Amino acid sequence: MFDPKHLDDLTRRLTGSLPQGLQALQQDMERNMRAMLEAGLAKLDLVTREEFDVQSAVLARTRAKLEHLETQVAELEKALKIGGNDGSATP
Repeated sequence: MFDPKHLDDLTRRLTGSLPQGLQALQQDMERNMRAMLEAGLAKLDLVTREEFDVQSAVLARTRAKLEHLETQVAELEKALKIGGNDGSATP
């Protein structure tokens, strides 16, 4: 889901901002912060960039097909109106 390098960088920055006294516990803090970040991010409803791109492409194809079908329906409705106005149809 996430690039581990980004998560490691974030945990290093967070632990680097700790006061000097707590930096002695840096490795332990990094592990704990990483675990907390992973747990928090796992709760979010996120998708990968690849999944997003695939769904965007599907949506684009669906929109194009919908536009084509709307045009086709409009042409058929127009043809029915023209064909229905010749006087042969009785309501």
